Amino acid sequence: MAATSLTYQFKTAGIVVKLIVVNLIIFLLVNLVAFFFDIPLSQLTRWFVLPDTFEEFIVQPWSFVTYSFLHFGFWHLFWNMLWLYWFGGFVLNLFDAKRFLTVYLLGAICGGALYVLAYNLFPVFTESTGYLLGASAAVRAIVIFIAAYSPNTQVRLFFITVKLWHIGAFVVVLDLIQLPTSGNAGGLLAHLGGAIFGYMYAVQLAKGNDIGKWFENIIDWFENLFTPRTKKPFKKVHRTTRDHSVRSITKQEKTNNQKKIDAILDKIGKSGYDSLTKAEKDFLFKAGKED
Repeated sequence: MAATSLTYQFKTAGIVVKLIVVNLIIFLLVNLVAFFFDIPLSQLTRWFVLPDTFEEFIVQPWSFVTYSFLHFGFWHLFWNMLWLYWFGGFVLNLFDAKRFLTVYLLGAICGGALYVLAYNLFPVFTESTGYLLGASAAVRAIVIFIAAYSPNTQVRLFFITVKLWHIGAFVVVLDLIQLPTSGNAGGLLAHLGGAIFGYMYAVQLAKGNDIGKWFENIIDWFENLFTPRTKKPFKKVHRTTRDHSVRSITKQEKTNNQKKIDAILDKIGKSGYDSLTKAEKDFLFKAGKED
């Protein structure tokens, strides 16, 4: 009974909670298996972390995604999931779960790509070998995406109020400062790869160019693979002039609603989410649920 309840809660949870749960389950599973069967973590995860050489990752291309669901330790997992939970809410105030997942996964892939390229192109890494794991690049993509798309949104941070772009700029500058001296240069490069993608996606989306649409189509294709198809019984429909009139009105209403949504999103981009009136927030929330 309890298992059924947990399954139902997971299915009905939002995308952020689902990602946190998946990351936590994988972390527990990997560590418990390593403990009970006395297997070194490096050996257990070797086919799922992202290696730094072309010869290795070419035979395990899936690691460009799987590495982001593995973590060094509890605190590595904790801070990534905390940032994901915090900034995930801002993204989902404006976009649906599919776009959120697109930013998250493509951020992970871009972070991994920059990591591999850097380790194979720059002389400073000639004598270095290693592997990449952790959701940091994916989470950084989420943070920078919303910070660039809605820069003036204000948030309360401890005792001061800051804007999202302040937080985004701070984490990027912090990564750049640490890069020459940190022992985790590969991880910081992955952060920057995710940040670059998040920024580019937000800027292009504000211009009306959805550079992640192709990935959303892939997500739709995967969803359709596991969605059972049911045949609907044939139903004869009698078309009338009145039906045509109703459809025309509905189309006009949708057009007006979309214009209103675009105006509200422009207002958020210029002045932040908190600048909206209660009526505008309610309208945006209702429109999101209808989609």
